[in-house]
Amino acid sequence: MACRGTVPGAAAALLLLSLGVVGVARGQLQVGFYSDSCPDAEDTVTAAVQDAAGNDPTILPALLRLQFHDCFVKGCDASVLIRSASNDAEVDNSKNQGLRGQDVVDAAKAQLEDLCPGVVSCADIIALAARDAVAMTGGPSFDVPTGRRDGLTSNLRDADVLPDAADSISHLRSSFAAAGLDDRDLVLLTAAHTVGTTACFFVKDRLYSYPLAGGGGNNSKTGTDPSIPAAFAAELKARCPPGDVNTRLPLDRGSEGEFDDSILRNIRSGLAVIASDAALATSNATRALVDAYLSAAAGSFERDFAVAMVRMGSIGVITGDDGGEIRDVCSAFNTN
Repeated sequence: MACRGTVPGAAAALLLLSLGVVGVARGQLQVGFYSDSCPDAEDTVTAAVQDAAGNDPTILPALLRLQFHDCFVKGCDASVLIRSASNDAEVDNSKNQGLRGQDVVDAAKAQLEDLCPGVVSCADIIALAARDAVAMTGGPSFDVPTGRRDGLTSNLRDADVLPDAADSISHLRSSFAAAGLDDRDLVLLTAAHTVGTTACFFVKDRLYSYPLAGGGGNNSKTGTDPSIPAAFAAELKARCPPGDVNTRLPLDRGSEGEFDDSILRNIRSGLAVIASDAALATSNATRALVDAYLSAAAGSFERDFAVAMVRMGSIGVITGDDGGEIRDVCSAFNTN
């Protein structure tokens, strides 16, 4: 697909510097970290993503979700990739249900180990793959600083901090603030839902179990979220009848296959599919940001989305002599 809203290298570098991403505040990450040690690293990741998307285009939004779920749990350290025989790793948490894209990272890692053994981290592969996924869905192309090291722990309960599809705006703002992100990042990263789908499991409570005032007590859950327009609620119920938790539906009604600002228009019009997306319209601060992007000059949304992706990809990174490792295989800690 053609890439729109491109952020050129020089401009992206200025954005990174202005955010303090390349420096002590967020670790010693830098664009082109592997230019000498593994010159083909980024192209190798891009090729792996292209190959996977050629077979299954839905892997692209899955790669975005993979990075989000990695970074929000104790930082961007590839801990979400660890597989445990005892089912007690991050990926085993119910909030990581349906997580995909690990096989794409594994494929890129295997190729990179042939090219440059022990050089490229799994955490960097996740970040680069997410960058490529954005571009391949028609979003902005942008530089991603690299130099992350892989983490040494992965615990199921740590993933409890991940935002939930039913979260209120206050909970979402708290979660993002705890990760060092602000309201603008919240709006922009939520807008990643412009591509991808969700299961009826994450919609059913809005449709059939919403707590209604006067419904027989504070804990009564008997109805449909009244903030959903009646026609849209009927549409969702037709797609997700009672008892159906597996059918998938687009998160961005009418524009799920392409990266654009349509998701923000849907949120503002009451046509958000999941509650956490709809929540952006319930706060003056986040609603104002949504409105600002819908009225902004062309390219503003894409540019700022790229900045938010870089900020998220810099959460809690391990770099240099800070510790961590470069895993031999992304799904397991090194044994030596």
